[in-house]
Amino acid sequence: MEQLEQTLAAIAAADTADAVEAIRVSALGKQGWVSALLKTLGAMSPEQRQSEGPKIHAAREAVTAALGERKGALESAALEARLAAETVDLSLPAPETPRGSVHPVSQVMDELAEIFADMGFAVASGPEIEDDWHNFTALNMPETHPARAMHDTFYFPDKDAEGRSMLLRTHTSPVQIRTMLAQGAPLRIIAPGRVYRSDSDATHTPMFHQIEGLVIDKGIHLGHLKWTLETFLKAFFERDDIVLRLRPSYFPFTEPSVEVDVGYTVINGKRVVGGGGDVENGGWMEVLGSGMVNRKVIEFGGLDPDEWQGFAFGTGVDRLAMLKYGMDDLRAFFDGDARWLGHYGFGALDVPTLSGGVGVRP
Repeated sequence: MEQLEQTLAAIAAADTADAVEAIRVSALGKQGWVSALLKTLGAMSPEQRQSEGPKIHAAREAVTAALGERKGALESAALEARLAAETVDLSLPAPETPRGSVHPVSQVMDELAEIFADMGFAVASGPEIEDDWHNFTALNMPETHPARAMHDTFYFPDKDAEGRSMLLRTHTSPVQIRTMLAQGAPLRIIAPGRVYRSDSDATHTPMFHQIEGLVIDKGIHLGHLKWTLETFLKAFFERDDIVLRLRPSYFPFTEPSVEVDVGYTVINGKRVVGGGGDVENGGWMEVLGSGMVNRKVIEFGGLDPDEWQGFAFGTGVDRLAMLKYGMDDLRAFFDGDARWLGHYGFGALDVPTLSGGVGVRP
């Protein structure tokens, strides 16, 4: 058959899979010439079908076999060309896989725990859902105190079994009361954790992290507090020229109470903690609140204030992280942006130690 010879020649000359498919359609498709010949078998006499039928079926099989062979050859050639082009250099290092990082808040929490552990402090914890007695009353905050207002505190609609209002704790100070009641004195603890207040802007968020410290012992005075804070801040900022300024203040749970400022200087437009704040290009910046524990708070903790004295202090972990590592917007801490965390985050093996540097970076 002349058509068969032409088709086989076209198949042999086809150089792409699309060309092979076009030949298949022209020969074996519904309108193809082989299909047309097969349809003519129905109109033939038995003698004609006996003589012409084998020729037509043989032509179909020959075309089918030639198409399969040519298609396989083209696929093999394409694979060989791809393998030749896609070489692998086994001497190259493997591609770097994405790695997680430690959030700056978690890192600073570990740094603070390391620093205070070296001074003999234990880490204490308590519930984030508190009752108003532990959160306010036991800390000498009367019913009329502004912090107890609805616009400052997240209250729950239900009360506990004793009829006390339930809320998201506004500070970690309730841990101090719970620890005094459970362990008695003497006592040296820090209480880090999440706290909640109704506030939100570039330097405030409804949820943030706080760390508070408490020392209860005999003969404790304000000098012990100043030494502790000075030692802590020198270790945290890793500078020996930290200068503190204590200003009288008021907190219901301490008496006397002091705000603690740290000196800084402005270098290249940025505040750098260290040095006295009264020098040129310097200033003072408040970093924490503190004071001697109020007698009423010691009594609420189940201790005799005539026998036991103590001091307490508290500061924001997020703010310390911002001061030390240069972040300028607290809201970015909780946005979940992987790019921000990749820049400010720490490696899993960057464990803070006093010997290696609590803020060591890779």
